[in-house]
Amino acid sequence: MDSALASETPYLRDTVRTAVKILVVGHFAVGKTTFVGALSEIRPLRTEERMTQAGASVDDLAGIRDKTTTTVAMDFGRLTLTDDLVLYLFGAPGQQRFTRLWHDLAVGALGALILVDTTRLEESFAVMDIVERQGLPYAIAVNHFDGAPAFPAEEIREALDLDPATPLAFCDARDRTSSTRALIALVEHLRTLDQEAP
Repeated sequence: MDSALASETPYLRDTVRTAVKILVVGHFAVGKTTFVGALSEIRPLRTEERMTQAGASVDDLAGIRDKTTTTVAMDFGRLTLTDDLVLYLFGAPGQQRFTRLWHDLAVGALGALILVDTTRLEESFAVMDIVERQGLPYAIAVNHFDGAPAFPAEEIREALDLDPATPLAFCDARDRTSSTRALIALVEHLRTLDQEAP
């Protein structure tokens, strides 16, 4: 899916003074590519390759319907928030074999939005561990999948053992409005941390 705004703003505005790098991370097949594509005002850069039989022993497709491609390097998109502030969104591949790439993508990032799926919450712990080891503040975005069970925020917070200050939002990665709200939850969290810093 290409961004709805891809052709409207191909160049960065002259008024932009601040650029912020944000990581969009999560386990395999959680919707990172879709999320970046839904928000990006430019045609997103994607490094997707078709999944082959050779990867069947490496990528667990249990419970994942209709997945035919996978990100092998990163997704990249841009979102202008105000006349002088732009966000650069870097989506990291979800498989553990790409962990070293995550470290490189984290350089210069101010924070991470971690997408989770309620049918595979246990797969989010490894992702959260990597982000925490990078020292990045983060927010959680529960991505809606058709047919997935819905749980109250407090149950998800408890299941993921979240710090009370960690934002948790709900979104549908296909939907620009709800994805924007999830991203705003992270940005507001980063602003609060910045104001609290000595």
